[in-house]
Amino acid sequence: STSTSTTNNLEEEEEEGTVTVTEENIEKFLGKPKYTQERYYETTPVGVIMGLAWTANGGATLYVETVVDRHLKAAELRITGQLGDVMKESTNIAYTYSKILLSRLFPDNNFLETKAIHMHVPEGATPKDGPSAGCTMVTSLISLAMNIPAIPHLAMTGELTLTGKVLPIGGVREKMIAAKRSGVTVLCLPPMGSTFPVNVNSPVIAR
Repeated sequence: STSTSTTNNLEEEEEEGTVTVTEENIEKFLGKPKYTQERYYETTPVGVIMGLAWTANGGATLYVETVVDRHLKAAELRITGQLGDVMKESTNIAYTYSKILLSRLFPDNNFLETKAIHMHVPEGATPKDGPSAGCTMVTSLISLAMNIPAIPHLAMTGELTLTGKVLPIGGVREKMIAAKRSGVTVLCLPPMGSTFPVNVNSPVIAR
């Protein structure tokens, strides 16, 4: 009958159009993944801290790396990583406050006063801007000056003032998703008001 013939034709077309999707070819059908594992270090070395950023595609991790630059003669801070104007201001604020904090807590430690420092934010082809990496930058500088690495699986975000105040930041939900995606278990966030949109009792948060 006509009905049976049509059904058989459809079945034949389905069989001819069958494809097998595997890990190797899934990108061909779905395109490049929007999110990937963003963890560069299983254990962060001295002077390296994971920060968090908000992007048009959601949250993302953002490492801040600092090392001693023995090619520079004077005690100064060199920055690289295609940073925007606001983020460059954050590096200067972080550098100044790190020296103040270190001299207050450890008067005999003059590391930041005498060493030339190179600070870099990886993925130099990606423009970066915003103030919320201030805390990450200070922690990176203090880690280098004290020669003490950060605890494992730590990330942080927060805008810093010149006197050391930590200001609230935006994109918290997206940043928490990025932290979880990268295996973060300790997340340092600024103080938050009653409008905070996620569960602050989450075990991933350290306030």
